[in-house]
Amino acid sequence: MKKVIITGSTGMVGKGVLYECMEHPEIEKILLVNRSTLGVQHPKLEELLLKDFTQFSKVPEQLKGYDACFHCMGVSAVGMDEANYSKLTFDITKSLADTLFEINPNMTFNYVSGAGTDSSEKGRVMWARVKGKTENYLLNKGFKHAYMFRPGFIIPEKGIKSRTGWLNTLYTILKPFHSVIKKSKSVTSTTKIGLAMINILNGNDEGNYLSNVDINSLA
Repeated sequence: MKKVIITGSTGMVGKGVLYECMEHPEIEKILLVNRSTLGVQHPKLEELLLKDFTQFSKVPEQLKGYDACFHCMGVSAVGMDEANYSKLTFDITKSLADTLFEINPNMTFNYVSGAGTDSSEKGRVMWARVKGKTENYLLNKGFKHAYMFRPGFIIPEKGIKSRTGWLNTLYTILKPFHSVIKKSKSVTSTTKIGLAMINILNGNDEGNYLSNVDINSLA
């Protein structure tokens, strides 16, 4: 039985991970970290409301006793400069990782990154550099296990919707073809990401960087 922390549960991927954790028999307890309450009631759930996500060091006691963190929080880089995007991506992740590592370096840290992330941190694409810097920090932090989830195209399931308007429009257009699209190994779903997050706690042969193909295999 595992106890897990989930960030980003108001987003499409995070909500998918949450749904799978609520249903999975191996997950005993879930701590949701959000700025405002999600409004979901479940016997496994607890919520930690935190207005400033760079201040995890102020609530270490509430983060103790967990086996894993599923860090699904993320923002779009559209219209954002590198300084602000880095603050909302790297700085928040660093604050969370630093606090969790001090409490429990033996936990598993799963980070939702993205296909095309730049591990060299030197490429032309701003968001890819920042994501690469974030991944590198987590992998070098010293956690017993740290996995970088790099999904590409994701199909939302179980009534989940994206908070990005144009994506919802795209999903609606493609809905009649979902059954065909899902057969592609290069396409994953919110359900499969959630299951992969859970299953990886029992061992992994796919390495630290997980593409859609790896995620589907783990699921």
